[in-house]
Amino acid sequence: MAVIIEDDADIRHLLESVLTQAGFDVIATSNGHDGIQAVRAYEPIVTTLDVSMPGMDGFEVAKRLRTFSQTYIVMLTARDEEIDTLQGLEAGADDYLTKPFRPRELRARIDAMLRRPRMAFADDAAVVAPAVPVPPAPSPAAAPEAPPAAVPAAVPVVPVVAPSAEPAPHTGAHAAPAVPDAASSAVRETSEDSGEGWIEHNGLRLNREMRLASLDGRDLDLTRTEFDLLVAVVESKRRVRTKADLALLLRGESYVTAYYVTEADKRAVEVHMGNLRKKLGDSLTTPRWLETVRGVGYRLAAADE
Repeated sequence: MAVIIEDDADIRHLLESVLTQAGFDVIATSNGHDGIQAVRAYEPIVTTLDVSMPGMDGFEVAKRLRTFSQTYIVMLTARDEEIDTLQGLEAGADDYLTKPFRPRELRARIDAMLRRPRMAFADDAAVVAPAVPVPPAPSPAAAPEAPPAAVPAAVPVVPVVAPSAEPAPHTGAHAAPAVPDAASSAVRETSEDSGEGWIEHNGLRLNREMRLASLDGRDLDLTRTEFDLLVAVVESKRRVRTKADLALLLRGESYVTAYYVTEADKRAVEVHMGNLRKKLGDSLTTPRWLETVRGVGYRLAAADE
């Protein structure tokens, strides 16, 4: 499903044609208010959004959409100033195209977004999947024995800690992880719940498969793009990720020099990283998660001591 929010009838019809050919069921609206209602009602995967509309402009529409929807937002506008692009991305857009746009480019950008395994439906599947196998297991054995079955699942965690406590008197509890590299202690992966892997760093917890993020026990409300950038930096540990590398990641491309990355693409990464810092409450001077490598890109900050 795709929603079009565009006041120009000719462009609206063109977008309908492009998105229909791409395989979407399309709902077209001509103003911000109707567009918001359509997104709320149909929960589209992609939403194209005009900026210059009478009444409520595209920037305000994007902000309101982000309060309840994770739809991919592609902004389309005749404004080609850098400040307009930045404003659109800060409002919550995932991509920004200037008019007149090329239909093939629009479709290619949408295809690139959809190639990423970031559909909201994946989150639901991750939650439902573990719930389905559980009931059959206890029922054949015995319903009353369900609680004891949960205990052994937690027991293996204890022996793992016990052996590691023995070398502690000789080298120190913190010495062992520090030997290989600072990055080794910076990120720890554990197996919890249904076996999904969690990544932890300075109170930040991420789960790529379930697309969950929390900080000090508080859930983080991140857009798809922000979540993908954060996972990329955290998983890379202390290795620097360049802005071009991250821009290609957001486009669903691998890091190959043949792909062209514009300055606007890099600026878009900067804006998204700035939004991430605000949501994390991270500091530019003394970062705990996102460390800027001036003129190059970003890497994971060192672990708290």
